[in-house]
Amino acid sequence: MLEAVLLAAAPEEGCALLLGGRDPWHIRRVWPCLNVWEPAAERRRRFAIDPREQLQAQKWARSRRLSVLGSAHSHPLSEPVPSALDQSMAFGPTLMLILGETRELACWWLPEQGSPHRLAWRMVD
Repeated sequence: MLEAVLLAAAPEEGCALLLGGRDPWHIRRVWPCLNVWEPAAERRRRFAIDPREQLQAQKWARSRRLSVLGSAHSHPLSEPVPSALDQSMAFGPTLMLILGETRELACWWLPEQGSPHRLAWRMVD
């Protein structure tokens, strides 16, 4: 489902929030989001999630004893590696999943300070 959500925005970057639990870390829901980056012409290389949408997801998650664990987005024109802009826009510590142009899905841990760390992970339906 995550791949379909991110690819639905093609040729623009797709985006979503990751909802789940932290003990242990487990993504339980993908909250699809609209890419609202302005100017719209740059959405093939940039994404932004509407803050109102983030608040809605947070409220929904909280009511179900879940948390927003991070975000996911696609890189339709590049590898699944956090760009400098991705890192500057993220509030660490957080998870970031990126779907690259070859459809490789990579998971990253972005700490409060320092460089992102690629995580070993697996997707289970």
